[in-house]
Amino acid sequence: MGTLTPMMQQYVDTKKKYEDALLFFRLGDFYEMFFEDAKIASRELEIALTSRDCGLDEKAPMCGVPHHVAETYVSRLVDKGYKVAICEQVEDPALAKGLVKRDVVRIVTPGTIVDGNLLDEKSNNFLASIYLDEYGVGLSYVDNSTGEMFTTEFIGEEENSQRFVLDELGKIMPSEIVCNKGFTRDKKMIGVIRNKINPYINVQEDTSVDVESSKDSILKFLKKDDLENNRLKEKIYSVLSLGKLIDYLRDTQFNAIDHIKELQYYEPDHFMLMDINTRANLEIHETMRSKEKRGALIGILDKTQTAMGGRLLRKWLEQPLLDKKQIESRLDMVEFLGNNPFLLEEIKDILKTIYDIERLISKISNGNPSGRDMLALSQSIQNIPQLKGILLETGLKQFNRLQEEMDDLRDIHQLLTSALDENPPLSVKEGGIIRQGYNEYLDELRVSKTKGKEWLARFESEEKDRTGIRTLKVGYNRIMGYYIDIRKSSVDQVPDNYIRKQTLASSERYYTTELKEIEDKILGADEKAIQLEYELFQEIRIQIKKEIQRLQKTSKLIAVLDVVMSLAIVSNANSFTRPSLNTKGIITIEEGRHPVVEATIKHQLFVPNDAYMDTRDHMVHIITGPNMAGKSTFMRQIAIIVLLAQIGSFVPARNADIGIVDRIFTRIGASDNLSQGESTFMVEMNEVPNILRFATSKSLVILDEVGRGTSTFDGLSIAWAVVEYIANKVKAKTLFATHYHELTQLQERLQGVKNYTITAEEQGDDIIFLRKIIKGSTNQSFGIQVARLAGIRKEVIQRASEVLATIEGSHNINMDQPIEQKNQKQMNLVDYRKDFFIDRIRNIDINGLTPMDALNTLNNLVEDAKKLKE
Repeated sequence: MGTLTPMMQQYVDTKKKYEDALLFFRLGDFYEMFFEDAKIASRELEIALTSRDCGLDEKAPMCGVPHHVAETYVSRLVDKGYKVAICEQVEDPALAKGLVKRDVVRIVTPGTIVDGNLLDEKSNNFLASIYLDEYGVGLSYVDNSTGEMFTTEFIGEEENSQRFVLDELGKIMPSEIVCNKGFTRDKKMIGVIRNKINPYINVQEDTSVDVESSKDSILKFLKKDDLENNRLKEKIYSVLSLGKLIDYLRDTQFNAIDHIKELQYYEPDHFMLMDINTRANLEIHETMRSKEKRGALIGILDKTQTAMGGRLLRKWLEQPLLDKKQIESRLDMVEFLGNNPFLLEEIKDILKTIYDIERLISKISNGNPSGRDMLALSQSIQNIPQLKGILLETGLKQFNRLQEEMDDLRDIHQLLTSALDENPPLSVKEGGIIRQGYNEYLDELRVSKTKGKEWLARFESEEKDRTGIRTLKVGYNRIMGYYIDIRKSSVDQVPDNYIRKQTLASSERYYTTELKEIEDKILGADEKAIQLEYELFQEIRIQIKKEIQRLQKTSKLIAVLDVVMSLAIVSNANSFTRPSLNTKGIITIEEGRHPVVEATIKHQLFVPNDAYMDTRDHMVHIITGPNMAGKSTFMRQIAIIVLLAQIGSFVPARNADIGIVDRIFTRIGASDNLSQGESTFMVEMNEVPNILRFATSKSLVILDEVGRGTSTFDGLSIAWAVVEYIANKVKAKTLFATHYHELTQLQERLQGVKNYTITAEEQGDDIIFLRKIIKGSTNQSFGIQVARLAGIRKEVIQRASEVLATIEGSHNINMDQPIEQKNQKQMNLVDYRKDFFIDRIRNIDINGLTPMDALNTLNNLVEDAKKLKE
């Protein structure tokens, strides 16, 4: 049977501690995997599966990856849903007595990746922790790559807690969730999360709810005596979720979490709220169809020069402001930069030189920065004094405040520039990373090394002269050390003091006592220099680590400047205008445009439209008009203009006065969720109740084609009732696009309901969309004309026109002539059957029927007549 070798026993013992992870086991310059881990990694990474003697009768399956590219392979495995445990050599192999000590130093999961090269630089990578029960829910989340940590909670019925956490998750889009079993009870909600967010879900075993233990974890983590300053003293659900998050970080990252310095508690209703469907429908961060940034709102807005700015812009879009003064403050900065293009370009040029400070800090904290990372940090902060000077000269109070709070970090820059070589190698253990003149002893070792090489060159020249062997060479390799290489043809000229070291096919290698002495000096100096450089580099890293909070604060201020600069660039390039703001609930937009659509149709004229909404007489807009005419675009552009105004951006309009809204709801277009067994209509019916339940009189609601997923009468009834409820109960500003022309009767029945239509012009059988919103209504949808434009066969179009004429001639709903609903529905069904029955008789080709065909047709008509009578 055999016994495992010591090294393999070490591997097996380590693996037992991390059975749910793939173990990357460091052996020299490679991370190796064995047994079942090797089979999995070989398959998933498409790398060769080999084997190694392990002491047993059969060899152990094995595969491996070079250590310097390991993060790429780790990322690929994590993307496929695996955890990866990184096991390092925790002592110098040269100093080890026997087997080198190894231990796991971190566990990589989807939510804990820190390498910026493996992440979207302008998106956060959040790890979320959720604690949910029947009384409330706590949500905490952290970006391990930037050090940002947040927490919030909701107290209320479980159904409302689920909606709350679903919408928050839709905002932060975590790549991993740690949760209690209570959170996973609702399979439908988990299905929605998997379908729309697709995180790795890590269900923790339920233990007794221990608030005090969670508090202790938090206080120890924050190095605080109490939770007063973090607003967590009475936030039990936040404490429970945060405690679990911190425990999970410690279990996976061990002690490499010192860069997570700041915890923010927030109330979601302090910002404009958007549910998960609204974010998708408005295509803020990605398009609904292709899931790409191109074609989404952020693709137009993002002209940020730094990764920190790009991430902050996303955050602003996810959390529009409700406070008028805060919005105006942002607008002031955007306006100032927009009016000063030369200053704008000067700031832009400086921001271009700044790398991702937040993620560089994370690497420094985790103990694995390279010399190039440190150099990038140095280059990133060298122009901050100049940036501060520019901000001070603006005279704008917001920019003056930014420069006052911004640390120039001169001491850190001085340390890095004095210590680091201008072109450091990738590895920190190969030397060449510390600048000449930084450390006197290091300089002496380098001199010894240099003098030794000079001596070798002189030794080679002297030996050539002494022996007469002109092809004699002094060489070096890591295994043999220094040697004298003599070709076979000159071996008879070798002096007696040469000692044979190695025989090759074409030459012999020798050494002398003198060469061995200088080898010891050179290699000793080289090894000492490399070790000293590594120690000096680690000392510098520790010094920088102590300044993490200063660096993080300044990086956040740089991000703010970057975002307002980006918004100013976009405003100037796209003729946006500064909106005015009011708290009266009035929205007035003159010549508003959809920024994404306008950018997409660059060579065509975008038709702008006006809009006016208030909380009394112009509250609900019933919008009718043809398909493809622009109803959805018009509604979306109003929502986007409001959204942009409340993040502090200029807006695509000639003029805009925006009443601050507390929430935006949208239900746009036909979609289904077949993976969860839900039809288009079922998806719609899931979304509409959420809107009716949570919308307020300060909300903006956009509804497109409610009721179209079911039969005409059912759909019309639902749409009618929804409009009535919004107008009478919710009183939210609402845009309601519909093909149910009967809904236009509501203008005369309900206060605040107004009819609007999108103009279209018929030219013969064709239709021209004018895309202009006007007051009034239409009873035409031009569906057949649109079908003709789409290329449907001529005979189908002709037949459709005939059927339409028949139906329109017999069917008309007028709610001013009340009929008992059930009887009316039955009467309309009878009308339909009569129309189609008569139509069938009218279209029988009598001359073309055979006797048998005539008998069959007559029989079918008799059967249909019986059904009609029923």
